[in-house]
Amino acid sequence: MLYLRLDNIYMVYNMDLKSLLRYEVIERSEEGYDIDINYFNDKIDDALDKSDLMKIYDEICKLSFRRDYPYREPNNLSEISSLSQKYFEVYEKISEEAFRDKMLGGFLGRCAGCMLGKPVEGWSHREIINRLIKIGEYPLRNYFPEKFFTEEEIKDRIGLTRNTIKYVERDDDIDYTLLNLHIFYKYGSDFKTSDIGKEWLLNLPYYKTYTAERIAYRNLVNGLSPPETAIYLNPFREWIGAQIRADTWGYICPGNPRLASEYAYRDAVLSHTKNGIYSEMMVSAMISTAFIERDVEKIVLSGLSHIPKTSRLSSAIKDVLEKYRRGEKYFDALDELLRKYNYHPIHTINNAIIVVSSILWGEGDFGKTICLAVMSGLDTDCNGATVGSIIGVLNGYNMIREKEKWFKPLNNIIKSSLAEFNHRNILEIIDIYLKLFRKKK
Repeated sequence: MLYLRLDNIYMVYNMDLKSLLRYEVIERSEEGYDIDINYFNDKIDDALDKSDLMKIYDEICKLSFRRDYPYREPNNLSEISSLSQKYFEVYEKISEEAFRDKMLGGFLGRCAGCMLGKPVEGWSHREIINRLIKIGEYPLRNYFPEKFFTEEEIKDRIGLTRNTIKYVERDDDIDYTLLNLHIFYKYGSDFKTSDIGKEWLLNLPYYKTYTAERIAYRNLVNGLSPPETAIYLNPFREWIGAQIRADTWGYICPGNPRLASEYAYRDAVLSHTKNGIYSEMMVSAMISTAFIERDVEKIVLSGLSHIPKTSRLSSAIKDVLEKYRRGEKYFDALDELLRKYNYHPIHTINNAIIVVSSILWGEGDFGKTICLAVMSGLDTDCNGATVGSIIGVLNGYNMIREKEKWFKPLNNIIKSSLAEFNHRNILEIIDIYLKLFRKKK
């Protein structure tokens, strides 16, 4: 997540308090609170100083839910579990050989999907598709060529386009996967949310965190503890940040999505609430299930079974499934879904719609799936990485078609903000996951 579009939609690095409160007003409305958006925005505009703004924030925090709000979205794990779908519970052991093959496919898949989406991050699907048609490369089947971009745009994308990629560029979508590997290796299965917070402060540079994670980081520094770190002055608590941190929990729990989703919950509550939490739980469960299941619809249902059926995210994913089962065309379905679930481009729900849609319509084909996810726009590097991980695990490295095209340019080298993993060989990282797998056997 780097959000550098010229229109400043995504510039949320050092946001002033007035802007944070405007986003808080939107977040409260989306969560179902009885809030008059115009009234509070006028008050925020008229505020003279921080004291006035904090009084407004206190007023916002005292609001009640609308009586007609149809969703029930708890933050407590036991309540989440009690409201989940319970389609089926799976647990199946796999061999060490199968684990390594699927782990390599999943991790390289995450890297390739991230690199595919990175140069068009924040673009709409219409922008991407129109450019591809213009240069005769629609539908997308490879990394973006340099000619896709203008002379001005290409200056910031060297190393991110076809024939210029030399390794996996540093990205928070990869950093959190590696950091969670470090955390599990250090603390084991008893790791706590507070342990994750400690490791953020020890290993993550503040300016390499964004949106909800940056707010949670600031709250940790100021002495707050989870779950307050996710709530206090954090209007981004349902955005995509937790969803991109799901992968390691699925990797270390092959065939055990319930445990994977529990680990994901412990991670998510540091910075997120409600649908922000659910999306990480859902993705981790899908990755775990992909180790033992090749049917993409069953993988999606497994993820859905670990989140509250009373949530907005569940409603959105059910809508995706309904359109898929009716045989609708991909972009026709996507257009209608994104109009219905009209959230900020970095919100978890609209991006989760893209993740699940591309998995279903991609039908298990690695290249088709990551290309659908990225052509769909919004948070393209996050979504490309997530579906690349899931479908990479589903296929395993050896069964991914055109692996040379997607993986060879990466040269098995990864850059990271984490000193422990910067310029590491990807095969060495896979060996760390393998050690954890052997320890759990």
